[in-house]
Amino acid sequence: MNNEGAKSASESVDVVLVGGGIVSATLAAMIQRVHPEWKLSVYERLDAVAKESSNGWNNAGTGHAALCELNYTPEMPDGSVDITKAIGIHSQFMTTKTFWGSLVREGALREPSTFINNTPHMSFVKGDANQKFLRERHRLLSAHPFFHDMEHSEDYGQIEQWSPLLIEGRPAGEKIAATYAPSGTDVDFGAVTRQLFTDFTARGGSMELEHDVTDISRNSDGTWNVAVKNLRDGAAKTVRTKLVLVGAGGYTLKLLRKAGVPEVKGYGLFPVSGTFLSTENTALTSKHNTKVYGKAAEGAPPMSMPHLDARIIDGQRTALFGPFAGLVPKFLKEGSVLDLFASLRGDNLLPIATAGLDNLGLTKVLAQDLIANQAKRIEALRDFAPTAKSEDWKLFVAGQRAQIIKPASGTKGTLQFGTEVISSANGSIAGVLGASPGASTAVPIALDILRTSFKDEWSTWENELRSVMPTLGTDMKAEPEKALELEAEADVTLGLPKRV
Repeated sequence: MNNEGAKSASESVDVVLVGGGIVSATLAAMIQRVHPEWKLSVYERLDAVAKESSNGWNNAGTGHAALCELNYTPEMPDGSVDITKAIGIHSQFMTTKTFWGSLVREGALREPSTFINNTPHMSFVKGDANQKFLRERHRLLSAHPFFHDMEHSEDYGQIEQWSPLLIEGRPAGEKIAATYAPSGTDVDFGAVTRQLFTDFTARGGSMELEHDVTDISRNSDGTWNVAVKNLRDGAAKTVRTKLVLVGAGGYTLKLLRKAGVPEVKGYGLFPVSGTFLSTENTALTSKHNTKVYGKAAEGAPPMSMPHLDARIIDGQRTALFGPFAGLVPKFLKEGSVLDLFASLRGDNLLPIATAGLDNLGLTKVLAQDLIANQAKRIEALRDFAPTAKSEDWKLFVAGQRAQIIKPASGTKGTLQFGTEVISSANGSIAGVLGASPGASTAVPIALDILRTSFKDEWSTWENELRSVMPTLGTDMKAEPEKALELEAEADVTLGLPKRV
């Protein structure tokens, strides 16, 4: 297991966490609060944490609460709108905010404006059919307590007040509509991750950067051996642990396969890279203080929803527009071009092939974005900001996403656009696959993992964690008024405005 000539070491810990992203950071924070005496080790292959999907420049920074994302409120064949998923997503982000609020109060997270800021969320559509859809969506959402303050308008003047860039230079008489949710947020998930890991090490946790987990194998007593390579000097060691939690993005599936977890049989991944246009021109950023989400093109996947985002990353105000998809066969931004080919197995070839045939719309979007030049990208931006000028916007490469291809009936596979937790039967190893809403739901994801991995201890843990997560024990969807009270307490701590 060790490289020739490399020094070997052996150690035992209670929990190994693979990956330096927001899921590992959140899990570590929770475990330390119920078992501060446990030894926890985090291994990250890069030279800093939060350099992949959690990094502020590698995601849209949306506090996903279903306020603006139209894919969470699908239009059904009969013209009705289903808001079920929107209610679930909103409750998940409320849980995340209450946890962050508690960590701010205890000093584990710094001044809230360093990672979360109030940024209203808007949906914006054009055309008669989309106007009708947005009206019905708003009627249903605004009747629910979670979305009671959402506004709707088809008036140029009102929409201009909400977001001037949407109206400046727009031809008169165009059929448009928008909703406006004043309680939306912009989140620097990279800042959250770094602050959580700073607190983690201050509490005695071990963080080893530039350490790659190369293998995971199970021992006869049910514990795990985790093979780790130091990328700086080539030294290798084996760490024995009772529990392995894998938050390694696109490399999670590879590690679960190495561990022999049967639950991942038939699973595959489809890599999609993303690019955005960005501007730091204050003449533009001063006029754009919202996140505006549009509707994906007909037949296109929800991940291609265009959006114009006000952002604050590392304290810098900017605006982003995208995403523009790209096809790079890596599972991580700092991954290998061989990732996709190396992931192919006899059990996932047919699921991957059938999922590809069933998602020709995604293939079309990828092809269009791959051949798009700056002029085409600016043309797409002008649907949102008609006066946009090419010289104000530059292209940058965002994070790499590895979408889940899940085995379905027979040999078929389905392409998933969400996040999924995969656990072994006894819960001693678990991993997180997928993408959006990802980081926004890191807290609910971590709770799901802990419920599975610590079934016997969970009832005790739930009571102990309630001090930092007051929503535990509350059915957020069934008790919306209570959920809103808990959210309001967290919002005060996080410096977010009171919802009217």
